[in-house]
Amino acid sequence: MDLIETSGLAATDLPVAAFRAHLRLGTGFANETAFDAELAHYIAAAIARIEARTGKALFQRGYRLVLQDWKMPDAQPLPVAPVSTIQAITTKNRSGTTRLIAPELYRLICDRHRPQVIAMGTTLPTIPSGGQVEVDFTAGFGGSWDSVPDDLAQAVFLFSAALYEGRAGAEARLPPLVEALIARWVPMRLTAGGHRG
Repeated sequence: MDLIETSGLAATDLPVAAFRAHLRLGTGFANETAFDAELAHYIAAAIARIEARTGKALFQRGYRLVLQDWKMPDAQPLPVAPVSTIQAITTKNRSGTTRLIAPELYRLICDRHRPQVIAMGTTLPTIPSGGQVEVDFTAGFGGSWDSVPDDLAQAVFLFSAALYEGRAGAEARLPPLVEALIARWVPMRLTAGGHRG
C-alpha cells in the first residue's frame, strides 16, 4: 500500500497570523512578520504530527491510494479521513495499461474514523495479476483553517508553540494536553477489518 498526496498544503493556507497572535508576539511593528516563515515551519510540523496521530486530514486535499490487492473482496478502508469524494478508481496491468472503473460499481462510506470504498455488487473490481489499483479521493475537514474542528486547531497551536519555544522536538511525544484535545479523533484499534455500511 502506498498513500500519495496529489495536492499538497500551500504555505498560504497555514494560519500564521492567528498563531502569531496566539503566541502574543508584538503587533503594529514594521517587522512583525519577520518570523512568519519560521512560524509556518512549526505549524506545518505540528499539523503533520497531529494528522499522523489521528489519521485525519486537517485541510482538504487530494490523495491517491495505490494497492496491489484489496484488503477485503467487497470493501477497502481508506487510510485517512474524513473523505468527501472518490474522484476515480483506476486499475493498471503489469504493462501499464489503465482501465477506469465505472462509478456505479462502488460507493463511499463516509465514516468519521474509517471511511471505506465498498462494492455495489458482491466484489470490488478485479485487480490485474501483477498490476495495481489506484484510488483517487479528497479528504479533509475543509479548504480553510476555519473548517478545522476547534479542539484539533487548538492542539495544533499548542504543539506548534511547544516546538517554537523549544520545549519539544518534532520527534518528542505529544504534550499531555495535546493528546487530550485530539483523543476523540484518534481511531480505536480493531483486530478485524472494516464494516459494511
